[in-house]
Amino acid sequence: MNFKAQLLDQAAMGRGLTRIAHEILEKNKGTDGLILVGIKTRGAPIAYRLAKRIQDIEGASVPVGELDITFYRDDLSMKDNLEEPELKAAQIETDVNNKTVVLVDDVLYTGRTVRAAMDAVMDIGRPHQVQLAVLVDRGHRELPIRADYVGKNIPTSKEEVIVVHVDEIDQEDEVTIYE
Repeated sequence: MNFKAQLLDQAAMGRGLTRIAHEILEKNKGTDGLILVGIKTRGAPIAYRLAKRIQDIEGASVPVGELDITFYRDDLSMKDNLEEPELKAAQIETDVNNKTVVLVDDVLYTGRTVRAAMDAVMDIGRPHQVQLAVLVDRGHRELPIRADYVGKNIPTSKEEVIVVHVDEIDQEDEVTIYE
């Protein structure tokens, strides 16, 4: 894999997240009944950042949860070639029933991660609505899934790889592309 370019720096990522926060508030007419759920690994810190921005804009806090969807992935469910899939737990302290759950992820690609996240949320409860916020949409969907909120659309070839770095995990904020 060879480095091709930096697509977003820290400032551009921040602007994208601020725009997404405004769009979430506008579409949902505020924060009532709203829950952000970050898909691990990098969707979780992005969800917390969105919650902070929403708090700064609206003056109201939004519950944030984390979801590890390894068990739900149809293409990633086996660990170390064992016969049993690895079960991971959701860390969502708030009841999702009749709430608007905004799933948050770093990159939307095939749609398989989002489908798995929706399955996991439905196993927890019955939300009123599920929305999707992603920092980057790179195209190439294999499932009929579309993001409600997108920081940046970045068309790619299937051979290219988008890498999102977040300060909380990688000690830097940037989005890069490799080929």
